[in-house]
Amino acid sequence: MPGEPAPRSTTHGLLFLMFLSFIASFLIARVFSTLNPTVVVVAGDIHFHHFWYGLAMIFAAGGLGIVHNDPRYRRLYAVIFGLGGGLVGDEVGLLLTFGNYDSALTLYFFVIAVSLGVLGILLGGYKKELEYDVLSLSSGERLAYLGVVVAGVSAIPFAAGGLLVGAAILVAGAVVLSAGLSLHRRKAT
Repeated sequence: MPGEPAPRSTTHGLLFLMFLSFIASFLIARVFSTLNPTVVVVAGDIHFHHFWYGLAMIFAAGGLGIVHNDPRYRRLYAVIFGLGGGLVGDEVGLLLTFGNYDSALTLYFFVIAVSLGVLGILLGGYKKELEYDVLSLSSGERLAYLGVVVAGVSAIPFAAGGLLVGAAILVAGAVVLSAGLSLHRRKAT
């Protein structure tokens, strides 16, 4: 409405971005694992499940959010945290049953506890704040987030042993991320 002050950025929008990233990561991991059940990363006798990558992303985003408390990066940290959470969430059944990746517990956890509950609450109670936090992204921020997603997709070929393809996708993601951050900085000054 004209004359009405713009809503301020809130943690509700960040929470929404985190859970949206969680859902995307969860679904991509589940589809990939279902379509390629034999693709695994093994070093010696150790099978590296994708929850380890998710834990690393959660740790990195949480740590950066604590020590580098710059409001310009809060959305990025929320997205990375959510992507990591999705990778961990995809393997909840495996973690709870000590070995059954296909456990129905994963689906119950995902659908009931997280997706519908949290997103429904956020959309129902904080519509104005969500619109501001999600739709007010600059073109540079959008490009930077695209770079993060492209870089994250590089985990798929890396996991399948395609080091060259994975490296190319990772570099492409880093280039897009850098371009987005550069564009955002130029527009901010």
